Amino acid sequence: MIYCLTGKILKKSIDSVVISCGGVGYLAQIPATTGEALPAIGQEGTLYTILNVTENDVALYGFATTDQRDCFKLLTGVSGVGPKAGLAILSVMTPEKVALAASSGDHKAFTKASGVGPKLAQRITLELKDKVGKGLAEGTGFASDAYAAPAPSSAPAQAVAALVSLGYTPSDAAAAVARVDETLPVQDIIKVALRGLSRV
Repeated sequence: MIYCLTGKILKKSIDSVVISCGGVGYLAQIPATTGEALPAIGQEGTLYTILNVTENDVALYGFATTDQRDCFKLLTGVSGVGPKAGLAILSVMTPEKVALAASSGDHKAFTKASGVGPKLAQRITLELKDKVGKGLAEGTGFASDAYAAPAPSSAPAQAVAALVSLGYTPSDAAAAVARVDETLPVQDIIKVALRGLSRV
């Protein structure tokens, strides 16, 4: 598998990018958020990739971060979610929002993505709820290997980890945090989430 490509950006659109590495131009399909995160045409950038080989096609998918790539792998592991739907979801949601929505059972968040209906959205939350809830609580993100286990970086992820350390389940903690304004400081998110949990 091609882990990543680093080279000059030759062409960029909302859903694809051409990156030149060692004299070869690689065309990768990307979510819209990756296009925004990559440098301008003519500058050097890095793309974390997944090479998808099927009976009829060979396609390269590119992402701005390893979390995006790992989230895409998780999403496309859900039955009925193909690469197109995976890219559509990551075009409107960050990996962290995917984790919060899945672990809190907020299937409506996924229907904002083009081509994702209510039934598929419910299947995504059902199949990913425990997987991503555990990762959120431990701060390991989506990575399946032990190398990518940074501490939770954002306020919502830190709040979920804190609530789990207090004894709440990852899914209850994520559901409580998902209802709080994510721009608040971590301590405030935890306080508001705890108030919500105490009412349940």
